[in-house]
Order: sequence, then structure tokens, then C-alpha cells
Amino acid sequence: MKRGVYNFFGGMAIYPPRVIEEVRRDLLEYENTGLSIFEMSHRSQTFRNIIDKAEENLRQLMNISDNYHVLFLQGGENLQFSMIPINFLRDKNRPANYIVTGYWSEKAIKDARREGQVNIIWDGRDEGFTRVPKQNELQFDSDAAYVYYTTNETVEGIQFPMIPDVGDIPLVCDMCSDFISKPIDVTKYALISAHAQKNAGIAGVTIVIIRDDFLQDIPDNIHTMLDYRPHVEKSSIYNTSPTFAIYTVMLMTRWLIEDIGGLENMNKLAQQRSDIIYELLDKNAGFYKPHAKPDSRSLINIVFNLPTAELTQKFIAEGAEEGLVGLQGHRSLGGIRASFFNPMPMEGVHALRDFMLRFHEKYR
Repeated sequence: MKRGVYNFFGGMAIYPPRVIEEVRRDLLEYENTGLSIFEMSHRSQTFRNIIDKAEENLRQLMNISDNYHVLFLQGGENLQFSMIPINFLRDKNRPANYIVTGYWSEKAIKDARREGQVNIIWDGRDEGFTRVPKQNELQFDSDAAYVYYTTNETVEGIQFPMIPDVGDIPLVCDMCSDFISKPIDVTKYALISAHAQKNAGIAGVTIVIIRDDFLQDIPDNIHTMLDYRPHVEKSSIYNTSPTFAIYTVMLMTRWLIEDIGGLENMNKLAQQRSDIIYELLDKNAGFYKPHAKPDSRSLINIVFNLPTAELTQKFIAEGAEEGLVGLQGHRSLGGIRASFFNPMPMEGVHALRDFMLRFHEKYR
């Protein structure tokens, strides 16, 4: 499979040619079963093998220990905005601490406030969401039910370079856009959530990694589907699972293990890709204007502006003509956003760099 178009959208992400070819093969018949992967029953042993392998791959990649459960749920990260406070803030008479660094962490607060007290312990809005806080700027409530943050803000292109030190308070994280893009210490977290369509698969499944002792904090007055415990008890097949989406998680994690060689290598590639574009932005700062402060720049989503709205539209249109699609910024911010999710090949980065150089020469 040869690419003539490179996908820089903030999601759905680009996919490895190997995975696309495997999907095409399995649409006709999956492993001599006589069935398309679309037709596979969620109660079949064949699908049980698929979901078990997806979990096994994630545990291998992330070094997830046995005291954590790996769940494959539905509803995207927007449902997690509700499920997390329903399970861990409701009836607590203790606050949740939220770190607000951009569009998505700010959006998570609305539903949390329906369940209890939310204390915003750091808010980057006054600075235009251009950076993440330093550790010494974070003051936590000692009795907090949990601390919530977003590792990488896809809209603004800012990313935490470190895991916040919260002491003994449970740390909860929206890791959607940089999930399985680099090694992390899972033991620092009580809960990690990430929808799949950035780095781990296609839309339709949300991966939740939850520490066993954190489940003890869940009250009993929760509707079943919004309670994490039934999903744990049924190993993610409480109801009809998003079988095809989970199958793609199995494929994508296998690609990361076999073709990339794990998360250390993935992180090196992510650094190399982003360095190419940030170096260009910095050398042409009067024309290309990065949104994020240098110490908070995302390796995944590179966000920048051009001198005028007219030039921005020309950049998007002319880029698309050259096979560089999805460069428009998020509707809430505008500008340009180039997203480098895991499968983005270096050829795509080089194509973007070369186009940006030509565009600068043409319109400066």
C-alpha cells in the first residue's frame, strides 16, 4: 500500500499500511472461521481470544501489573467525563481537584460538578492555554477524592512533560491523544482512560485502566452500565462489545510491538517528527507562530498560526492539493494543527516540512 495522501486530522488518525491490509483480509474471513470479522459474535471464543490478546498487548507495552484491570468500554472520553465523577465523587463529601490546561480538561468539569464539589487547582485560560503548570504551581486538597488532568491537549497542542506528583491522592488521567505513544509509570495512576481513535484503534472503544483498590471507593447507587465494577466482573463483555473496534486495538498494539519495537522506540520517533516541524517554526517565527510555550509543546499535535486568516485558508487549501489533509485547527481555536499520531510516517512529516518551506517562500 503506497500513500499519496497524509492525514493530519486530530482524529480519526492515520493507520499503518500493515493494519489496513490485515483489516481488508479479515473483512472477507477471519482466521478460517468462515466468518467476516464484522460477523463475529461477542460471546464467541474467537472474539474472547481477540479481546484477551488486545489486553495482553497493552499489558506488555505499558508494563501493567496484575492489580490493574484493563477495560474496553463504549461512549468515548465524553462518557468518561461522567463515569469518573459518578463512581468516585458522588456521595463523597470531599472535593475533586481538576487541573485545567485546555479545551478537553475544561470540558470534563461540567459533568463532574453534577456529582460533587470540584476545585480547580490550576487554570491556564488567562494565558490562552499555552502551557501546562509546573509542579510548584499545584496545591492539592489533602482530602481530595482524586486529581484529574489531561496529559495532552489536542486542541491547543500542549503536553505534560511529567506526571504530576499528587502524593497519596488518586490520580486520574485523560490520556486519549498520547496513549501508548511513550513509556509511562502506570503505578502512578488510579485510573487512565483513552478512546482508541488517536493511537490505539478506531472510534467506538474506550480503554480504561483502573487500579483494583480504587474500585472499593465506588458507591452502590449507580446505574449498572455507568458502574465500572460490572465491566470488570464480566471482563469487558457485560453487554454487546464494540467487537470490530476492539479487534483494531489488537492489531494496532501488535504493530507497535512487532514493527516499532515498543514504546521507547515510539517515543523516539515522536520526538524526531515533532523536532522537524518545531525547528522550522522557530526559524520562521515571524511568519509561523507556535501556540504553545516551548516547555509545554506537544509531540503529538503541533498548533500554530499564520499572519492572516486569508493565509491560513490558503495554507489549508494548498496543503490539501498536495495531499496534506486535515491541517485546519480545531473549531474553538482556529489556525493550523498538524497531528502526528503513532502511525504517521516520516515521509508525511517531510512532505509537510517541504510544503511549509515552499509556502513561506511564496507568501512571506
